[in-house]
Amino acid sequence: MSTAPIILYRYDASPFSHKIDNALALKRIIHDKVNVSPMLPRPEITERLGVIYRRIPILAIGNDVYCDTSLIVSVLERRFPPSQGYGTLFPKRKNGENADTGLIKAFSTFYAGSTLFPPTANLLPWDKIPETFLKDRSALRGAPIDTKAMAAHAPISKSTLSSHLLLVEEQLNDSREWLFDTELPSLADVSVHFVFAWGRSFKGTDSLFDAKRIPRTIQWIDRMTEFIKEQQASQRAPAKLHGLDAANKIISSTYEPYDVVGFDQVEASHLGVVLGDMVKIAPEDTGRGYPTIGKLVALNREETTLEICGSVGLIRCHFPRLGFSIKLATTTKL
Repeated sequence: MSTAPIILYRYDASPFSHKIDNALALKRIIHDKVNVSPMLPRPEITERLGVIYRRIPILAIGNDVYCDTSLIVSVLERRFPPSQGYGTLFPKRKNGENADTGLIKAFSTFYAGSTLFPPTANLLPWDKIPETFLKDRSALRGAPIDTKAMAAHAPISKSTLSSHLLLVEEQLNDSREWLFDTELPSLADVSVHFVFAWGRSFKGTDSLFDAKRIPRTIQWIDRMTEFIKEQQASQRAPAKLHGLDAANKIISSTYEPYDVVGFDQVEASHLGVVLGDMVKIAPEDTGRGYPTIGKLVALNREETTLEICGSVGLIRCHFPRLGFSIKLATTTKL
């Protein structure tokens, strides 16, 4: 069992934070948390750790800091395997066959995250959101948020979500318990559930989540909600840490050996980088203007690792390959 501190940087209003909360519960991983601001600045991350990446959540395991939920869930399975007594995000199918791990990962990132989430977010009451929050999220998007346009587009977003809910209903049409007919909930269930549970909490979405129209989907959402609650109730609640205390725990911890990720020379040549380069990494969609700069120490087809120096010391920061750009940085200072 791992003895490294496990610290989640999150905030309560973040739906993606709840995705990782739920994944940690299914994995039965005891962890602590740092509650950060929904808006910048977040000195707990940017100053103390030196991580400019601004999306939430991020997860620290010892001295390794992982960015983006798509990478976090993969790393949780790698570093906390069922063989060591942890739960799994990729349970076997009910017929005993192994889960479709690659397909579930792709489904969770590119369907649940990239396709289901945006129209759900469009249903937020944007006209009632404070100006400071709108300014912050406009900076994240790289363009001003037009609240009138968002409100005008809400009916189309509802229609889009209605069609997606029908697809989920069709998937559940054979009375299976979980989306990929697994023995227990998988990452696919976690990834769709957090979007629908969030959207279902919005005012004016009752017609979307109508049990008469999508009975199996509503039963599945409720079943998943109850399963997560049971898992969380059976585990120690995360302790709340202050940013400096968390950073000191991270800095004083050991890190995963670089050869676990390794360095793929072929992939590096595709990207025009070599081991030891100073590079900058940023998401290709929201948050492009907030690149994290560090020394390239590991790279494979799934993730990239940088050495980064914050105000309290050196950390290893990990990013997914898919959905993130890697470019040479002009600075030579770590």
